[in-house]
Amino acid sequence: MPALVLLGAQWGDEGKGKATDLLGGSVDYVVRYQGGNNAGHTVVVGDQKYALHLLPSGILSPGCTPVIGNGVVIDPAVLLSELSGLNERGIDTSKLLISGNAHLITPYHQTIDKVTERFLGKRKIGTTGRGIGPAYADKINRVGIRVQDLFDESILLQKVEAALNDKNQVLVKLFNRRAISTEQVVEEYLGYAEQIKDYVADTTLVLNQALEQDKVVLLEGGQGTLLDVDHGTYPFVTSSNPTAGGACTGSGIGPTKISRVIGILKAYTTRVGAGPFPTELLDKDGDELRRIGGERGVTTGRDRRCGWFDAVIARYATRVNGLTDFFLTKLDVLTGWEQIPVCVAYEIDGERVTELPYSQTDFHHAKPVYEYLPGWNEDISKAKTFADLPKNAQDYVKALEEMSGAPISAIGVGPGRTETIEINSFL
Repeated sequence: MPALVLLGAQWGDEGKGKATDLLGGSVDYVVRYQGGNNAGHTVVVGDQKYALHLLPSGILSPGCTPVIGNGVVIDPAVLLSELSGLNERGIDTSKLLISGNAHLITPYHQTIDKVTERFLGKRKIGTTGRGIGPAYADKINRVGIRVQDLFDESILLQKVEAALNDKNQVLVKLFNRRAISTEQVVEEYLGYAEQIKDYVADTTLVLNQALEQDKVVLLEGGQGTLLDVDHGTYPFVTSSNPTAGGACTGSGIGPTKISRVIGILKAYTTRVGAGPFPTELLDKDGDELRRIGGERGVTTGRDRRCGWFDAVIARYATRVNGLTDFFLTKLDVLTGWEQIPVCVAYEIDGERVTELPYSQTDFHHAKPVYEYLPGWNEDISKAKTFADLPKNAQDYVKALEEMSGAPISAIGVGPGRTETIEINSFL
């Protein structure tokens, strides 16, 4: 059975948790393949709301095995806190599997993240300060600490000591901060070993064996396409690859085993943190989108920047991910507007462009070119089929589908589990 990839097609926060949860009852494994606790998902089950920061959304589906893949960076304190919180609410977390090759976030990663961002001043990236970037930097520099290192005290001590030799020099001499104790870090992290050992596995082997046994594997990305370190709006990006290619490296599943790549699109656009945002609204419409859509970061708690739908970005996401389908979320938020602008192109130095400019300078100067589509006032939250939507809402969806370059196979018409219209099955 081929694997599926589900990822954000904008700047993240598109509603991937709802999409994963919708599929959760039909898949056997849900794999988080990149990012850390800087990417949150909100899932509404009945009258219960769950905010997940590190765990895959599949942990809320009883028949599903949730997996944290090798491409994720893990803060063990956050992981254990999140597991504890779910257990207290009656959620069974015993099936969770964690890759022994996943890298760990340590206290010195968090400290460096915060002081570096503060040092940048007006040039700050908008990082969450949770140590994700520095942990990935150590991974690439081959001085990172992996989950498996928790089970060998000698190796853990050597690695922490080597990492802090340089980092303490930077913290003390450049940032005027107190040096971090090797012994304290090692002692703290050895304490996590016993608590997580039953979850640790060779997840690459497990997942490939599952596919050979005709199991369904869903690969779930954090953040979104425009935050990809290679293909996003660099340098205002995350430190990993949320795009479809990252699903392979972050899970150990080969590309020939992936059959569908599903992009999650919000019916408008949001982003958190600094960086260019052509359709951003700094007026009452932006405030209304934020209010009605509940646009506050699950992990950061920061208000999201809001703007109209950007078809240029959607086309770009289709191209770099090889998207086969879209899941359009939060269509209900647009109810009540007389007309709805959609960005169909950019104007850059007087020239109209319909594809995302590769130049950072050009993207910073891009001005949206809008087409205006008629809105609707009818409540769509009870719609069960596409035909149940008012005509103007149907036309809006059809227009977005045509502009974006891939079929819209599902539509979110409310936050609840059942408030979704399925047009085509993802399985």
